[in-house]
Amino acid sequence: MTWRVTVDRGRCMGSGICTALAASSFVLDEERSRPLSGETAPDETVLDAADSCPAGAITVTESGRVIGPRD
Repeated sequence: MTWRVTVDRGRCMGSGICTALAASSFVLDEERSRPLSGETAPDETVLDAADSCPAGAITVTESGRVIGPRD
């Protein structure tokens, strides 16, 4: 099972919270975040990053179902 991770770079404000929480999954590129890989093994820190994104720019899906950010 893998998760798909996307960042809406149009919404991203480059706060860097995702890179601080999940440095192995996100990087700042030209002052905007991007996932290091489009897919990742399930990892709670990726969901934490999606939950903490002030712009709501990170989406995590599993089998086409949105699992992050969590409500």
